[in-house]
Order: sequence, then C-alpha cells, then structure tokens
Amino acid sequence: MTSLARTVFSGRMLVALLMGFSSGLPLLLTGSVLQAWMTREGVDLGTIGLFALVGLPYTLKFLWAPLLDRFSLPLLGRRRGWLLLIQASLMVSIAGLGWTHPAQSPLIVAVVAWLVTFFSSSQDIVIDAYRREALSDRELGLGASLYVNGYRVGMLLASGGGLIMADFMPFSAVYQIMAVGMLAGILTTLFAPEPEVAEGTPTTLREAVIQPFTDYFRRHHALLVLLFILLYKVGDTMASNMTTPFYLDIGFSMTEIGAVVKLFGFWATIIGGFLGGVLILRLGIYRALWGFGILQALSTAGFAVLADVGYSLPLLAAVIAFENLSGGMGTAAFVAFMASITNRKFTATQYALLSSLMGIPRVIVAAPTGYMAESFGWFGFFVFCALVAIPGLLLLRRFRGWLVEPVAHAD
Repeated sequence: MTSLARTVFSGRMLVALLMGFSSGLPLLLTGSVLQAWMTREGVDLGTIGLFALVGLPYTLKFLWAPLLDRFSLPLLGRRRGWLLLIQASLMVSIAGLGWTHPAQSPLIVAVVAWLVTFFSSSQDIVIDAYRREALSDRELGLGASLYVNGYRVGMLLASGGGLIMADFMPFSAVYQIMAVGMLAGILTTLFAPEPEVAEGTPTTLREAVIQPFTDYFRRHHALLVLLFILLYKVGDTMASNMTTPFYLDIGFSMTEIGAVVKLFGFWATIIGGFLGGVLILRLGIYRALWGFGILQALSTAGFAVLADVGYSLPLLAAVIAFENLSGGMGTAAFVAFMASITNRKFTATQYALLSSLMGIPRVIVAAPTGYMAESFGWFGFFVFCALVAIPGLLLLRRFRGWLVEPVAHAD
C-alpha cells in the first residue's frame, strides 16, 4: 500500500470524519429544524426571526476558547476530557430542547436552544484544536476535507432527515433521536488517542488569553493573513447568497432546484472535498490554495454563463457540479491553511479566532448582494463575484516564502 493510501485510510482520518459529523449534527437543530417546529406550533414570525440570536456563540466562541487551552480535566487528557464533557452536555441539551413547548414557553425554548449552540460551538473549538494537534502539517488538508464532509453529512441528517421524520412523528421525538446521534461523537472521543501536549502551553489564565494574540501578531504578514482569510472565499460567498432567487428568476421549478442543486450538489461537494484533501497531500497547501481558488472563480463565472443562456437543465447540472466540486476543494484547502498557521501551544484560541473571522463575509459582505444583483443584472453580478476572487489570490504571493511545502510522493 502506498503512503498516500495509508494516510487516506488511517484511523486519524476516520476520527476526523466522525468528529466532523458530530460537529455538523447540532448546527441546524437550532436553525431550520427549530424554525419548522415553531411554525407548525403557530409561533409568530417576529419571534421566529429573533431566534437567530441563539446562534451568537458560533461567532463569539473565541472569547472562552482560552479556558479550553489553559485547563485540563482529570480524565482522558487535555482535549478528550473537555470533548467528552461538552458532548455529553450537548446530548442532554438537544434532548432537553425536544422536551420544551415552543408555543407555550418560547423563552424557555430560547434558553435551551442557546445551551445547544453554546455546547455545539464549544465542541467545535475542541475538535478544531484536536485535529490540528493530532495530524501532521502534511495531513491537515486531507483531515480538513474529511472533517468538512462529515460536517455536511451531519447537517444533512439533522435538517433533511429531521424534517422528513417530523412528517411521521412529533418534533419532540425527532430531537430525542438526534440527541442519540451524538453517541457517534462520544464513542469517537472515547476511542481516539489523545494528542501530545505541545511544550510551552499556557500555565496561567492570563497567558492563555494574551499569549495567543501576541504570538500571532508578532508574525510577519499577520494582518495580511487576516485580510486573506476575509477575501479568499468572498466572491464564492456573495454568489451563493443569491443563487436561489437566481434559479427561480430564470425559470427553474422548486423540484428542479431541490433535485439538482440540493441533492446532486451535495454529493458534488462531498466528492470535491475528498478530492481536494487528496490533492493537498500531493500539492501542498500553497499550490492547492492557488489552484482551487482559480477554480472557484471560474465556477462562479459559470453562473454568468447560465444567466446568459437562460433556462437549461443540463447546463444547470454542469454549473452546479463544477461549483460544488471547486467549492469543496477550496474549503478543504482554506480550513487546512487556517489550521497550519496556528501555534500548537494555543490551538483552540487561535483557530477559534480565525474561524470566527472566516464567518464575517457570510454575514456582512453577503448582505448587499440583492441590491447588487438588481443594479448589475444577473450576468454582471456573477462576473463581479468572479473578479472579487482576484485580490485574495494576489495576496497569496506574499505567503509563498513560508507556505510552500515539499510535494508528497506516492510511495
């Protein structure tokens, strides 16, 4: 067996996949699934809209990440000890959400839903740190791709599977089933090896809070790296924010969008993520970021072609396949890049900060895309989104000196 195959089928990669599933499962249980439940129970739209605020822990997780870097629990080690406690708490809180009553007690629902997002985001902190510490730099790309793919499968099970089950059983039962699904993460934590603790990890809370930031900002190009994180997928994010109105506007039916965009696109993304991880092993992170970034820009331009041609189911399938393949590859390289620039001494805090920063374009930059589409037209809008990728790619040239790794060989 080649070294590439041994890496792909190693236990470390199975752990990355299963931990990704455990991270993705809770995400939409406080989002689309909870919204559907509240709608069925007759909760007013204003209240449902306010429930978006329960997701704040996902964007603020860097605030308590230093505690998870600084302190260790008595059992299972620095990472697995916290992970087991958090996953058990998450399992209980998901089950508890199923025992609430959205119509009668929306405030209690909000409190329990916030607990779910708090424990879910805390789980993300520890899993990201575990993956960085358990994998070698060369394995980070493949590990990231399998983690992201597992994450997407968990999201699909919770959202698609949860909503389908809700047609045949009460939502309360759906949440109990999803809580049981967290056993996959708990068993993975119990059987996975504990990564080695890096020398020089913080011994005081002050060090855990301050040193990760001083360590990062002392680096050459520190601010440029943050700018790159903001820009690398910004065009892809802007385009994807308006794709559903675009499909409907040029004549595709809901069924066509569901079948081609959601189901077919999901599997294209999964394949793209895995393919990206394997290619990162061969190319290294720097070359992969360049290649996948160019593919992302070209795939965004594919929507401009679709806008020019109009309704065409075969072209829609081709554009979706290309966009999801390249998007999956780009995400794998992007996540691997962020992991590679964290210091193993402060993995949880630095990665939590960078991943929180990565979410900013999804919220802020995507906000005006509807007005832009109205102003530019669909063709001009997607061309603009493709061109927006260029500044991020040009920034990559500044990182070549320290980001180029040796290319892996098959044997």
